[in-house]
Amino acid sequence: MDAERWQRLSPLLDVLLELDPEARAQQLEILRADDPETARELEKLLALEEEGDDFIDQPLVDKPGQLKPGIRIGPYQLESMLGEGGMGMVWLASRADGLYQRRVALKLLRPGLADPNLRLRFTREREILARLEHPNIARLLDAGIGSEGQPYLALEYVEGVSITDYCQANNIGLEERLRLFLQICEAVSHAHANLIVHRDLKPSNILVTPSGEVRLLDFGIAKLLDDPEPVPVHPRTEVRAFTLHYAAPEQVRGELVTTMTDVYSLGVVLYELIADTKPYRLRRQTDAEWEQAILAVEPLKPSVATLRTTDGSRSRCPDARRNARRLAGDLDNIALKALRKAPEQRYPSVEALSRDLQRHLEGRPVLARPQSLGYRLQKYLVRQRWTLAIGGLATTLLVAALAASLWQGRQAMREAARAQAMQDFVIGLFDNASASQQGSTFDARELLAAGERRGMRELASQPPAQAELLGVIARLRLGLGDYRESLALLERQARVLDTTPDAPDSLRLQAATQHGRVLRLLGRSRQCVQAMAQMEARLPGLSSRLPLPVAEFQSQNGRCRADAGEKQVARQMFERSLDTRRSLKDEAGVAENLRDLAQLDVELGNAEAGVRGYRAALAHLQAHGYARHPLVIEIQRSLALLYRNRGETDAALASFQRARELSEEIHGPRHPLTQALRRHIAAVHVDQGRLREADEELRRLHAMTLETLGPRHRDAASSWNSMGIIAWERGDDATAVRDVAQAIAIWRENESLQILPGGLFNYGMVLHSAGRHDEALAALEESRRMRVATIGASHALIGETDRMIGEVLAAKGDLEGATERFDRAVRLTRVGFGPAHPRTWFAELSMARHQTRLGRPQEALAALETLARHEGGGSEAPKLRWLARGYQAEARCRMGERERAQRDLDTLAAELRSAQPDGGVIPREIAALRAACR
Repeated sequence: MDAERWQRLSPLLDVLLELDPEARAQQLEILRADDPETARELEKLLALEEEGDDFIDQPLVDKPGQLKPGIRIGPYQLESMLGEGGMGMVWLASRADGLYQRRVALKLLRPGLADPNLRLRFTREREILARLEHPNIARLLDAGIGSEGQPYLALEYVEGVSITDYCQANNIGLEERLRLFLQICEAVSHAHANLIVHRDLKPSNILVTPSGEVRLLDFGIAKLLDDPEPVPVHPRTEVRAFTLHYAAPEQVRGELVTTMTDVYSLGVVLYELIADTKPYRLRRQTDAEWEQAILAVEPLKPSVATLRTTDGSRSRCPDARRNARRLAGDLDNIALKALRKAPEQRYPSVEALSRDLQRHLEGRPVLARPQSLGYRLQKYLVRQRWTLAIGGLATTLLVAALAASLWQGRQAMREAARAQAMQDFVIGLFDNASASQQGSTFDARELLAAGERRGMRELASQPPAQAELLGVIARLRLGLGDYRESLALLERQARVLDTTPDAPDSLRLQAATQHGRVLRLLGRSRQCVQAMAQMEARLPGLSSRLPLPVAEFQSQNGRCRADAGEKQVARQMFERSLDTRRSLKDEAGVAENLRDLAQLDVELGNAEAGVRGYRAALAHLQAHGYARHPLVIEIQRSLALLYRNRGETDAALASFQRARELSEEIHGPRHPLTQALRRHIAAVHVDQGRLREADEELRRLHAMTLETLGPRHRDAASSWNSMGIIAWERGDDATAVRDVAQAIAIWRENESLQILPGGLFNYGMVLHSAGRHDEALAALEESRRMRVATIGASHALIGETDRMIGEVLAAKGDLEGATERFDRAVRLTRVGFGPAHPRTWFAELSMARHQTRLGRPQEALAALETLARHEGGGSEAPKLRWLARGYQAEARCRMGERERAQRDLDTLAAELRSAQPDGGVIPREIAALRAACR
């Protein structure tokens, strides 16, 4: 491609590269209609650009004497190119003659350009720069001619970026942008005072240093106003000398250039600084369109332009309206006056433009607007706003002091009424105690119901006190485990608060927190999130006044979010709450959030991090004197559940026993939490094979639970479930099915959605043991659906359910369906729990045994051999080894090795009689394998 052709294509290619793909395609279609050959060449160049980032790394036009790093020009050595234009290029260079060290911006003519007019212009630029000495103008340091006749100018090297890029990258505010622009005006004014017109003012020639100082560059096409003989130039060079987007109308028309030409260019730069866009919106980005706009189109007001995107649609920037309001008025008028088409209608000088901007910053009337009385009065009021505000504030304070005293009086009366209401409630409880007496004990629920009726009757005219009373009773009900009754009370409280506009924010926040807590305890995590979302928007305004209640709200909200599957959102809420509680030295609250974060780690499959978190919470409570705090019970219980889940039976039993001892001390032996911990201990005894001891304890607990909580309480359902598992272990399938079915019915009735999936899993397991495979499959599928809805289809617990479904399908003869379920179970448990987890072991065990069912006993033996040698203690590892040995014997029996298989099973049965004297599921299964092998 020759140089002339490239000069034709280069500006068109620049325009196309700046457009998005859709606009670029439209522009090419328009160009193709006028000049198909040019359009084809441009498409080829664009295709090269898309093929790689190295497009045009090598110049398309061969240049004689090509410059490159390391070459010396005079006393300077070239380092890297900083930029290039139509006639010249600028290199970063360093002094290389040893006289002194300095880095400069070395401006050179392009190699190969022999036009004497260009050399004369280069010489004239040197003369212009020599006349300028201003801190905001890059100084001329040296000039000369290199050994090969190459003229050069050594300019001050400015480390900076263009003013528009600097403002955008550093998010510079409007006032600071205007102050930077005033520095530009000072530099241009200095040039004009020396009878020099710059003629190419644009952001790329205006750099801002890291210290915030402006430097004006590139006087390459500047004009001396006192020059009697202008430099002759080639017509084509003159046309491309200025930058079209910033050119004044007279430049486009080729008319006389004056200082007001620079005023216009400064107006474009100002417009771009304050509106972040150019003054003209064009449908096609061509030179002809730009020339037409500069000559004939009136620019939009900056306040209007900032509300629109480049394609004319409304801006979606959240600050667009606020920015538009700040530009409307003075800045609109200043920018548009600088951009007038006729030079005589613009500011007469750069100093006039600068003074008007300074007036705007000082709050004084600007000359670009009509000086009406209203405008001048408005400016005066704004300018004197602090003086007027102080006077108004003094008056306001006097009025406010009087209003505050009246408000405080009314507030004190309200607080006294609320305190009296609470006192009357407590007295009312004991006034009605005789009506609730049953032998030597009192019915706590009847006491609360009587106090509620009396309180509602006596506080009918005091909604805030009534709402607070409902919240207190709800919390007491919650302590008794009456979750549904507590929810009903909190919903009544919410209705009272909705009709009580003067209710304290602290009461509203506490009510929302307790409402979420009860919904979560009922397993309604999604409803909990929705209920608490209504208060979330008000938290920023309450954080400074009520930091601890806000932290408690965030903690409860985080627990609901975690249960609903929003783990990362929950973590952010726990961490915000933790920061607040740490700053306020709420040590018990800090421990609570450490426990929350540990629980989150466990739910995300990081059990080790969970253990560390629980222990850190316990250590924090111990270090701050809270060793007997109720929170210790919950943390010990969480630790024990984690240990039991991992098969660490001894550690689980120790933690459960510590929690039970503390619960008995704090809450008493008949409290629901104490009873729940005793059930956990009995469950560990079942894991250890101590069935008789566990059965006796569970029967005692069952009677106590029914007596204290009633037969339809969710804890009563937990008791039925535990008794059903004992019956299943002892081989009483009918009783097991009946008891677990009773638990399921109560949990459904109480909407205990958190517990129900686990209960349905147990129900499917005992139904399968009883041979009722279709019912078992229905229960297990329902459990799986509920878990998928809350924790997702890829959670490890889904793998455990798939394993049990596979066992049921195998029993029904659907071996292919069972294979699919076992495969998924192994995959999910390995990923979610890890290879060392008991649930993973038993998934692998089920899959290995299934190979025997599929007629591949040899493959089964290889996998079972590994499992039978599995090391480990606790309760689960021995079970794994016993079952693996039993299934090995089953595989050998299928292979015809009956005598060896029967010997192995006899040995295993004798071992189990010693290890598990109370019997259990595993001894029964080994007995069934012996019978089948015979």
